[in-house]
Amino acid sequence: MDIQKLQNIIDNSEKIVFFGGAGVSTESGIPDFRSVDGLYNQKYDYPPETILSHSFFLRKPEEFYRFYREKMLCLDAMPNNAHFKLAELEKAGILMAVVTQNIDGLHQKAGSRKVYELHGSIHRNYCMKCGKFYNAEFIKNSSGIPKCECGGIIKPDVVLYQEGLNQDILYNSVSAISHADTLIIGGTSLNVYPASSLIDHFRGSNLVIINKSPTSADSKANLHLNGNIGEILSQIKV
Repeated sequence: MDIQKLQNIIDNSEKIVFFGGAGVSTESGIPDFRSVDGLYNQKYDYPPETILSHSFFLRKPEEFYRFYREKMLCLDAMPNNAHFKLAELEKAGILMAVVTQNIDGLHQKAGSRKVYELHGSIHRNYCMKCGKFYNAEFIKNSSGIPKCECGGIIKPDVVLYQEGLNQDILYNSVSAISHADTLIIGGTSLNVYPASSLIDHFRGSNLVIINKSPTSADSKANLHLNGNIGEILSQIKV
């Protein structure tokens, strides 16, 4: 019955924005950070939030890259039903934008074109000295600290702890959410600030939450569906 309610909301919407987190990609085999099997519950010499910080990257880049290659560069992962359905909604002219906290690039791989990556992307890497671009495959296949041909250290274009969000992407995300008539939130606990505060800019009619666990926005939602987002969205007809 709730699927039909979601179908009705989508059928009567003209400007949908999707706001997603790690739960969108777990069905593609990419681990999240907070679930029982997530990275926060595995054993490392340093906590993941320490390794993935700006200061740690500068202080111990080799340690950073050992973790980053093993746990963050999931280059064989493929889009799942959620990614494909969102791309289909965009192609139909109903979905205006995807705002994502993920860095895996799976939305684009599925065909989505307007994707605002709040936390950057593993697929963009730049020399800190000369700015030359390197793709994710180069980082994956390198060893130790990846170096540019100029000798500079290459840094992933991902937002590490202690770093601020890209202001242009933030502005575009806020603009998209504030102009949406329907906001679908999926696969996120809404615990990561400042990304989680973006939903406060929503002024539309329908707030839909699809998640396996409660979120801080549940009380504001018109519809809440509990479960795997790919399984739920795959039942929607466009």
